[in-house]
Amino acid sequence: MAVSWYRKAADQGYARAQVSLGNAYLQGSGVKQDQAIAADWFRKAADQGNAQAQWMLGNFYINGTGIAKDPAAAMSWYSKSAAQNYAAAQNEMGN
Repeated sequence: MAVSWYRKAADQGYARAQVSLGNAYLQGSGVKQDQAIAADWFRKAADQGNAQAQWMLGNFYINGTGIAKDPAAAMSWYSKSAAQNYAAAQNEMGN
């Protein structure tokens, strides 16, 4: 049920709902697990400046999860997230 509400809000461009929907696809919670679709939802939120989504997208790029592995893209997304004081991204930048 929550997924249907996330989808309605995500389709209207609400970044936090896009992150929640991305997490649902990543974990297979209420939908069939699909890392590529998860990456698409995280990208939509990341493009709007959502720090958590930027960090998640960095993780996808560093690990090649659902998208092609690209360390340079990962660092770019981590950097955007870290600049917003998102601690997990700052940690990744330090690593």
